[in-house]
Amino acid sequence: MFEKLIPELLSHKKIGVFSHVRPDGDCLGSQVALCLWLQKNGVDSSAFNEDEVNKNLEWLTEFKKIEKPDFSDLKGFDAFVFVDGNALHRFGDTAEKITELGKPLYMIDHHPQPDEVFKEFVSKTDASSTCELVYNLFAEHDITQIDEQSAKAMYVGIVTDTGSFQFDSVKPGTMKAASTLLEYGNFTPDEVVQKVYSSKPMKQIKLLGLALDTISLHENQQIATMYVTKAMFQKTATSNEDTEGFVAYPLSIEGVKACIFLREDEDRIKLSLRSQSDIDVNEWARELNGGGHKKAAGAWYKGNMEEAIEDVISIGRKQWIND
Repeated sequence: MFEKLIPELLSHKKIGVFSHVRPDGDCLGSQVALCLWLQKNGVDSSAFNEDEVNKNLEWLTEFKKIEKPDFSDLKGFDAFVFVDGNALHRFGDTAEKITELGKPLYMIDHHPQPDEVFKEFVSKTDASSTCELVYNLFAEHDITQIDEQSAKAMYVGIVTDTGSFQFDSVKPGTMKAASTLLEYGNFTPDEVVQKVYSSKPMKQIKLLGLALDTISLHENQQIATMYVTKAMFQKTATSNEDTEGFVAYPLSIEGVKACIFLREDEDRIKLSLRSQSDIDVNEWARELNGGGHKKAAGAWYKGNMEEAIEDVISIGRKQWIND
């Protein structure tokens, strides 16, 4: 899988590794683990992201500092790797300009339809997570290079992108990777899971309560919507990062095949789409200039909340199979 990419990466002296904007556990875990792998093999690495790291994932930055990219400073790098995203615009404004430097670009990802801008890439849509792919990089090169820090970073991505091993993207290889990470990292699952999921402040629980009150069912109760407004953020003194994981609640309702979580930002609405059926939310999101996976995708909407719910459901209606 990595027979072409590994020698390419190790031919450089200094590599910048980008994770996508609004970073989640998989992009940060794969970014941190890849940087640690590069350093173990004599390649100077720096990790970049244009957005702040969520509080429940900040501990990963103790393993590798995540910096905001400055375009003028990037000229000193030999190459760049992009993880958990397959198009430069998913990594922010600075990343979109990076082709101007004329440096080789590489990619490791599990989303469909990658851009053609990358010199070499590993793209496997059937992988549970980008962290599972980075684990395979370690395994193909020298599995003994997995240590506690890289193992915990990769475990975060696998756990978060599989819904704690609940999604159908979990295959025997996924479980083997997780088991090997526990072995080589010498840690127990609760050491990671508690940091990621069990450190919610009371204000976040209050925000969740307000959001749960907005749940509505559509299309013969097969599609659920839930939303958070700016007024809710103000009332609970919370922010965007406090909505992490909210999308799972409407999807857990009996009979629901797919759901949309809508979050009101300053000038637009963030859409998170999830499916537990044959509804392809990646196709749905792409019609809204977004994208992702068949079972999990995202997009943005310009307009108010009422319009967003009506229009997004209208766009997705053609995929729904009503009883």
